[in-house]
Amino acid sequence: MELPVSDANLLDAGQYSDEGIDRYERIYGRDFVSPGGAETAREFIRRLQLRENMQVLDAGCGLGGAAFVMAGDYGASVTGIDLSANMIRRARDRCRALGLDERVRFHHGDVTAFGSETGFDAVHSRDVFLHIADKPALFATLFRALKPGGRLLITDYCRGAEPASAGFERYIAKRGYHLLDMAAYESCLHGAGFTDMVAEDLTDRFIDIHFRELEAIAAHDGSSTGLSDLVTGWREKIERARRGEQGWGLFMASKPVGKRIRTRSSAAHR
Repeated sequence: MELPVSDANLLDAGQYSDEGIDRYERIYGRDFVSPGGAETAREFIRRLQLRENMQVLDAGCGLGGAAFVMAGDYGASVTGIDLSANMIRRARDRCRALGLDERVRFHHGDVTAFGSETGFDAVHSRDVFLHIADKPALFATLFRALKPGGRLLITDYCRGAEPASAGFERYIAKRGYHLLDMAAYESCLHGAGFTDMVAEDLTDRFIDIHFRELEAIAAHDGSSTGLSDLVTGWREKIERARRGEQGWGLFMASKPVGKRIRTRSSAAHR
């Protein structure tokens, strides 16, 4: 089944063009486009306490790195969905090469339209929801997708609680990002019906990771030829995070067991 696809041409022509993906992989490592690469992915995935044959929705799966870990290391069955056709194409090719076709499937589509499949034991997402404006509709969709007792784990870019500088607002607008502060993020999750909330401000970790990645670029690429704009971007992110304008949050929550939680439909938020 192919899912409805939103207009993702700007992503595939810009940030996630084939050239852009190649550059990200040189920083994050093969199969990853999120801070910390494989090491951080494995650390966060452990928190989901996955077991053999659990059903996992990887929302914004990118190149499939986390899906391959969840399937290969834990025996989970993973459904990955992403708006970028370029990343989905690569993810499918690599899945076949790894022999994980029976445990991992990828869809090119919009996770907010992912309403036809339910019964997931876990939802996983790394630094993706910054692209989605209607977060109440998003979290309502993810809530419906989970089984009672199912768990959600997200990391995402956040904004500080104080008013941002004009420079930071220009950065957000240029990227087309939609950022919440951590309290607003928690409020959206609670509003969708999630409980057992854990919210961790990982901004200091974000800064440390970006410093390490800058060092890795210099060691791997000498003068960083071809990566100079990303190096500049990494330094700017570090400075914004130090000023408290840009943050990194981890959120874990559960779908309650034993009682029906009424949530509004996605359409109600549009």
